[in-house]
Amino acid sequence: MTHAYDALTALFDGEGGQEYLGEQVSMAQHMLQTGRAARAEGAPTELVVAAVLHDVGHFSGAVSGRELMSGNDNHHDAVAAEWLSTWFDDAVTEPVRLHVAAKRYLCATDPAYYDKLSGASKFTMSVQGGSMSDEEVEAFAAEPFAEAACRLRRFDDLGKDPAAPVVTLADFRADIDALDRTLQG
Repeated sequence: MTHAYDALTALFDGEGGQEYLGEQVSMAQHMLQTGRAARAEGAPTELVVAAVLHDVGHFSGAVSGRELMSGNDNHHDAVAAEWLSTWFDDAVTEPVRLHVAAKRYLCATDPAYYDKLSGASKFTMSVQGGSMSDEEVEAFAAEPFAEAACRLRRFDDLGKDPAAPVVTLADFRADIDALDRTLQG
């Protein structure tokens, strides 16, 4: 079986170099910057790895990230969580699965949050369902990984700086390997 780091290296070195949905960084740099933000905030290793990997669902599947920008939701959150479950437990995959819902939740519960989103993120949120209803807010808040997903979402917003120092997937290898079930004896 291929280990997580090897599979991820292929993605980050290939499709990861593509533009990131209307942002000024590549998809890989966005995810790596998100991971750096999580690490800088002292997030647990599971959340750092989730931050690094949260958008891998844009890399594959029937609907690409470009189609999301054309108005078709690619459900990249669920696609990523499912794919990552090959190697990682819920502490990594669930914040990834919930990170789009977290954006919708934060917009519904913190009106100032919406104003902080990039133009591309505001657009994709409209495609992904817009702000949550009161019922959706209640259901999301009851999710076991809701708080972690909201933290991931805030790190996500920090991962779009074209002037940030370069970070690589290798900078996160020890964390990825430590959580990869296929490497555990």
